[in-house]
Amino acid sequence: MSKITKLFKSPGGSGSSSKNRKGPSAQEALFKLRETEEMLTKKQEYLEKKIELELATAKKHGTKNKRAALQALKRKKRLEKQLAQIDGTLSTIEFQREALENSHTNTEVLKNMGYAAKAMKAVHENMDLEKIDTLMQDIHEQQDVAQEISDAISRPVGFGDEFDEDELLAELEDLEQEDLNSQMANVKLPSVPSTKLPSTKLPSRPVSSRKKVEDDDDMQMLAAWAT
Repeated sequence: MSKITKLFKSPGGSGSSSKNRKGPSAQEALFKLRETEEMLTKKQEYLEKKIELELATAKKHGTKNKRAALQALKRKKRLEKQLAQIDGTLSTIEFQREALENSHTNTEVLKNMGYAAKAMKAVHENMDLEKIDTLMQDIHEQQDVAQEISDAISRPVGFGDEFDEDELLAELEDLEQEDLNSQMANVKLPSVPSTKLPSTKLPSRPVSSRKKVEDDDDMQMLAAWAT
């Protein structure tokens, strides 16, 4: 039988007592894991110092005392192997501690959610859905009534309804035109100079040409009468 089997075997060879015994709580297990981590961390620091010391011893002897130097290097290798084992153990413990912390957190969350669910159930037991629907309908109706009252109060009464907007615009245009005419009447035009321009006498038509024109007119009149 291996040492590990002997270590975990229940005393007296009976497993009934271990079944009846309650396991540790999450807080207790976390406390133990943290203690183990602290112990291994201290052992890790101790081994690192020992490795540095053995390395210094090997360098000190060098080629002068090869036997002592080789023994120091062998001790250094054994210490490094132990240090590597402790590093692996610390990683495993750290993973186990984080998993246990997450499990404990999830348990507390689920417990609190269960309390909240029970509280919500107790609150809802005293509520009637039909009464809630009726209440909400009454609230909506009163909101609509309040909105109608606000619209009626804010609407102007008896002002501007009896006037035609087109007539008012036409009257406004007439007033603007009268104002424009009044402004144009007050505008003074510059005075025109009274200097007389010299008269230009048109050349008179020669007498012979006037006579010829009169004869042509007489001939046209005779031709028209004859036809």
